Amino acid sequence: MIAVHAKATPAAVALTGPSAVPLSYVGLHQLIQQTTATLNSLGVGRGDRVGIVLPNCPEMASAFVAVASACTAAPLNMAYRADEFEFYLSDLNAKALIVAVGSETPARAVAAKLGVAVLEMQATPEQGAGSFTLSCAGTPPGAAKNTGAAQIDDVALILHTSGTTSRPKIVPLSHRNVCASARNISNVLRLTAEDRELHVMPLFHIHGLIAGVLAPWAVGSQIFCTPGFNALKFFAWMKECKPTWYTAVPTMHQTILS
Repeated sequence: MIAVHAKATPAAVALTGPSAVPLSYVGLHQLIQQTTATLNSLGVGRGDRVGIVLPNCPEMASAFVAVASACTAAPLNMAYRADEFEFYLSDLNAKALIVAVGSETPARAVAAKLGVAVLEMQATPEQGAGSFTLSCAGTPPGAAKNTGAAQIDDVALILHTSGTTSRPKIVPLSHRNVCASARNISNVLRLTAEDRELHVMPLFHIHGLIAGVLAPWAVGSQIFCTPGFNALKFFAWMKECKPTWYTAVPTMHQTILS
């Protein structure tokens, strides 16, 4: 999906953010290829599950797509407690965990306890919004069994059900699933390459990931990725982004109106 736009409109902006250097589609495609090569060299490949614990930011949006292009991405809520991280990382049978350099998340200690490799992300914003490099904070998890780009029926994304009535359950979504969903959403919203989205949704939920990231990228349009919803900054972001659309939940819409 990204490769098509990188070839057709290489200079078009794929990703930006507040006061950020825009990242083009060709830049995003190169980042995906570089991330696949790095993950493979660190022992992570197709079929392996990688937890991602990052704040809402352009790097989280690009990491979701880049990681899913090489293995299986499992974004997790940064606000989880240690016991919650232990449940989710264990349930995922994660091979690696991605955190930001310098991050003090309890997920680090949990990963060490479970024997999950910790990969540190270093943002490189000067190369474009969402650009980053990865390195292993300790011992790499060994050789990757299946290297190269993910295939259409590989699992791209794993999320958990809310668990309000029972134990949270794993929901695996293939590349075929998520790409079809993204295209359906973009068709319903009549998105085009000329659109610009103001992204304020959490990037560990299906709404923020599929409707907020994959749907606009399915048509080659631009995402302005914020640190998350903030009613006090919303209109300043509107002024900077000049969006043609945004997506949010009812409580956010109500807060903006009030």
